[in-house]
Amino acid sequence: MLPEGWKRQTVADICEMQNGHGFGPDDWGTEGLPIIRIQNLNGGQNFDFYAGPTEPRWIVEPGQLLFAWAGSKGVSFGPTIWRGTRGVLNQHIFRVHAKEGIDNAWLYWALRHVTDRIEANAHGFKATLVHVKKSDIDQQSVIVPDQGTQTRIAEVMQTWDEAIAATEKLLANSRKQKQTLAQQVLRGIKRLGKFKTSADWKNTPHGPIPADWSYPRIGTVAKEVSGKHSSGADYPVLSCTKHGGLVDSLQYFKKRVFSEDLSTYKVVPCESFVYATNHIEEGSIGYQNLYDFGLVSPMYTVFSTNDEVDDGYLYRLLKTEHYRQIFAANTNSSVDRRGSLRWKDFKQIHIPLPSLPEQRAIAELIDLADREIELIEKKLEMLREEKRALMQQLLTGKRRVRVPASEATP
Repeated sequence: MLPEGWKRQTVADICEMQNGHGFGPDDWGTEGLPIIRIQNLNGGQNFDFYAGPTEPRWIVEPGQLLFAWAGSKGVSFGPTIWRGTRGVLNQHIFRVHAKEGIDNAWLYWALRHVTDRIEANAHGFKATLVHVKKSDIDQQSVIVPDQGTQTRIAEVMQTWDEAIAATEKLLANSRKQKQTLAQQVLRGIKRLGKFKTSADWKNTPHGPIPADWSYPRIGTVAKEVSGKHSSGADYPVLSCTKHGGLVDSLQYFKKRVFSEDLSTYKVVPCESFVYATNHIEEGSIGYQNLYDFGLVSPMYTVFSTNDEVDDGYLYRLLKTEHYRQIFAANTNSSVDRRGSLRWKDFKQIHIPLPSLPEQRAIAELIDLADREIELIEKKLEMLREEKRALMQQLLTGKRRVRVPASEATP
């Protein structure tokens, strides 16, 4: 049953959609109006330009409501309010015009709601892609309140968007601050007060470090672990991600992506390091603190440290952009010449090593920054989930908004 004053209509009843133009290579240039493509709806700044004659239906002004009818689920498919400069619209994107009695800001949220429904039911040629016809969109059902209620719903959703944007900005700043902090403390640029015993520095091939720090090769404080899965024990298979480190493969990928035959897999004891031998230059290195024992593909290298090293410190050091670049340089210069960094070359890399207490203090400081980031990430996810639920309730009339009497439709 619909709320009083609300009507069930279709998308075609509340707006008109006009497709963009199919600009080809002969139309592309370096001058004129930017050609707005699907990737530009996601913030992409690479444009071709068009300087020829235009038709009014191609022109997009800032603030124009657009709808991408082909794109990736949850990313580019669906409505967008264009925030860029004046441009011309490429095909696969509709220019959307609200009909009389329809609030343009509310229309965006109504189409967002429709998009969620289409994405849930669409079967693109790939699981993450959606490609629909205009008629598929036009016939979608929409529950339409009076215009005053539309405006108020849009205002409420805008408030949530602003809260999410502020939290996203806070998260980005916190990540940047943590990255700066890590670079400073892991290279001794910033010392924790009680550990600073000298203001002197010593030079290394990768920049200066405090004079009271050592600079050993990895091979002098760590050894390779090369045990194979010969016992047949039921150990979980692990995979190494660029940003998240080691993960349980089945849990992470939601399916089996590893071999049926695990006899050649390497055993990874707890408190061991793992890196992708062929992809470490991408930052694929992890630390095994998930299980007593795990398994990794033979394509990984496993090593453990001695008691001179705090593993938390070393892991954070090896995950820095500075060391990713060092890995890339060593991969390119490796005698292997196959884009890999095997242990015999990896162990020759030097690391800055303060005293064990200072290593632990550095790791704890970065851990604190990580925990603050995790709290912000959880808050952001909570805001997004609450916004999704609120949008569903407001756009179906299950939750009502107060409309000032002066704005109510008679």
